[in-house]
Amino acid sequence: MSTIPLDYETLRILWWALLGILLIGFAVMGGRDLGVGTLLPFVAKTDEERRVLINLVGPTWEGNQVWLILGGGAIFAAWPQLYAVSFSGFYIAMIAILLALIIRPVGFKFRGKVNNPRWRATWDAALFIGGFLPSLIFGVAVGNVFLGAPFQLDVTQRVSYSGNFFGLLTPFALLAGLVSLSMIVTQGATVIAGRTDGAIAERARKYGRWSALATIVLFVLGGALTLYVLEGYQLVGPAQTIAPSNPLGKQVVRAVGAWGGNYGAMPWTMALPILAVFGSLVAWWALGARVRLVALLGSSLAIFGIIATAGLALFPFLLPSSVDPQSSLTVWDASSSQLTLFVMLCAAIVFLPIILVYTAWVFRVMRGPVTTESLSKNPNAY
Repeated sequence: MSTIPLDYETLRILWWALLGILLIGFAVMGGRDLGVGTLLPFVAKTDEERRVLINLVGPTWEGNQVWLILGGGAIFAAWPQLYAVSFSGFYIAMIAILLALIIRPVGFKFRGKVNNPRWRATWDAALFIGGFLPSLIFGVAVGNVFLGAPFQLDVTQRVSYSGNFFGLLTPFALLAGLVSLSMIVTQGATVIAGRTDGAIAERARKYGRWSALATIVLFVLGGALTLYVLEGYQLVGPAQTIAPSNPLGKQVVRAVGAWGGNYGAMPWTMALPILAVFGSLVAWWALGARVRLVALLGSSLAIFGIIATAGLALFPFLLPSSVDPQSSLTVWDASSSQLTLFVMLCAAIVFLPIILVYTAWVFRVMRGPVTTESLSKNPNAY
């Protein structure tokens, strides 16, 4: 008899949910920084205005990156086969994201070192790339999860990947990338509008309202294509929810509309896509009405709804295989051992609240408006 107080099925579901929470946490918190970076060349027209935006996110971006690190660590420890397939098969895309995320903090530090317009314009471009590229590629990656990745497992579960970087850039994947980009731009716009004033805030409101509407249109279009055009994946027969992980021990079929199966079985889950649209509408309205906190809340709800909608549609699949559906990785057959999941859960229960507390403390300390006047009084400003 096992001494672990939680059964294997429960632990697998908990870690699937925790992975979703970590990804949502990064999209909400890290999306603030990525969105501001993407809007930098459009919202800020002068050097002083660009300094305002940089100092808006400069003091907190490192803490927000913790969510991304935790998400990568959770995939590595809880879903090792998913880590092996995705981080090797999507290697070039991952490198592009990594390089973009690396040049962003370098831009924060180096931009103000030389008082030269060309020097600063170069680092402004780096900050834009560091915001735009990850926002787009993260969505493209999710789109490719819906389409399935071109990998397969042999009898020893060794992975072979037959795709390439440009094969990831299909129309549907790019549409998913635009959904990601628009929702993150909305998040960045609500932050700018909420903590700046004058012309910067007005431009942010304009772009934020357009991006909120774009999020709704693109999200609904993507949902329609997912339900009525794409071939989804579904398991044949009952899932082996407590068996040792073995992706080859199941049967999978492809069918149009399969990604809507969970919503048909549990109609109450339609609240998630409705929440995504509602949150975007709230952000659109609140930006126009200059209700700052409500705009940020609406944008964050939209991010939650969009990512949760995608996650529930995919469940129990983590990464389907487009060339050998039987090799697809699911929650039930690609996890670590029961003991590993339990030990990690105990660690998460201890450390996740600590992260939430220090994040809240940092944002409390750094609260308040950022203006050209406040920067002139701050010797530590970028």
